[in-house]
Amino acid sequence: MTSELFSPLSLRSGQVLNNRIAKAAMEENMAGDGQLPDKELFGLYRRWATGGTGLLITGNVMVHAEALTGPAGVVLDEAAPLEPFIEWAKAGKAGGGAIWMQINHPGRQIGSDMPGVVWGPSAVAVDLGKHSGRFGRPVAMTPEQIQTTVTRYAVTARRAEQAGFDGVEVHAAHGYLLSQFLSPLVNKRTDQWGGPLENRARMLLDVVRAVRAAVSPSFAVAVKLNSADFQRGGFDADDARQVIEMLAPLGVDLVELSGGSYESPAMSGRPADARTQAREAYFLDLAKDLVRTSSLPLMLTGGITRRATAEQVLDSGVAIIGMGTALAVTPDLPDRWRKGHEADKQLRPVTWSDKALASAAGMAQVRHQMRRIARGSRPTPHTHPAFALISERRKQQRALRRYRAWLSASQGAA
Repeated sequence: MTSELFSPLSLRSGQVLNNRIAKAAMEENMAGDGQLPDKELFGLYRRWATGGTGLLITGNVMVHAEALTGPAGVVLDEAAPLEPFIEWAKAGKAGGGAIWMQINHPGRQIGSDMPGVVWGPSAVAVDLGKHSGRFGRPVAMTPEQIQTTVTRYAVTARRAEQAGFDGVEVHAAHGYLLSQFLSPLVNKRTDQWGGPLENRARMLLDVVRAVRAAVSPSFAVAVKLNSADFQRGGFDADDARQVIEMLAPLGVDLVELSGGSYESPAMSGRPADARTQAREAYFLDLAKDLVRTSSLPLMLTGGITRRATAEQVLDSGVAIIGMGTALAVTPDLPDRWRKGHEADKQLRPVTWSDKALASAAGMAQVRHQMRRIARGSRPTPHTHPAFALISERRKQQRALRRYRAWLSASQGAA
């Protein structure tokens, strides 16, 4: 069967993707010793690479060793050895596709039990109601810290290219640091980084400029952006449209659209906006509006599991469809589509009324499947979400002890 899904896509950088199907970033939290990728991540990405995707985008790679989204996060900074990343890039290219590294700083979205720093544009804490204590209390970043962080992104991008990755994706969605600067609910600054959208977008634009300057012209640079935060008074679709316009002259190859944050976890299928509930392609309605005005190719991620939905997304003008959970359950799904088949399993739904806990359990389910794939085992989509969440928290406790020891030793050596 022929389809636009399996047609190549040429990007501004000159890079050509084999098809229009991407493995979107999912936070693996599977780093080995030293916060480095190891054989588990190599195995996982080799399996995805041979499953038919044109592009693999890694989960969060942290630009700052003192600011991790989770204790088993991968860190690529100036001090990290490149050899494990070279192996990771090779694994991701095993099927002939491209691999991009998602690079990120969590800002205020850091667990309260984590060592290091909790920064934000302003001292506005994550509000999860009774679960708010899960996150640390942020402090407002100084201008010097902002500039240093911009440089960290550029360093990580440069080293990703040296390791053999084909591009980077700057994460400016899901309530992480750059998304926090974009949000008028979180960014209360009154200086050049706060107030009107052009100021709130300043850090993202500076990061993109610094990254583009640090890598070669043929290296892809993408941005992940919320189509909306799904919070009243927050970053919305019109803001997204304007930010895409701001990014267009800066050498960006692609903008990936998603939505939500920990406070409103639309990206995990529990959005605040009723239009996006109980169906695939959570953000397609918003994407259709943005496609009409965007001069950049757009990628849409969120809930896509069936070929018919993927075709519908492409028909709307979106250039690439991104899948996460579907590929954690069926890693060869693109090859199945090419042969006229669909996935035969889906994850057990999480129907808990506590949306923060349900979101955490859903992510734990996905990580449970990724670990099985990494070990060469078959996914088990029927795994109970409570089991996955308890197992995940035990693993994170062990990882936290390792991270504390590693960070302490690293700071001592410095």
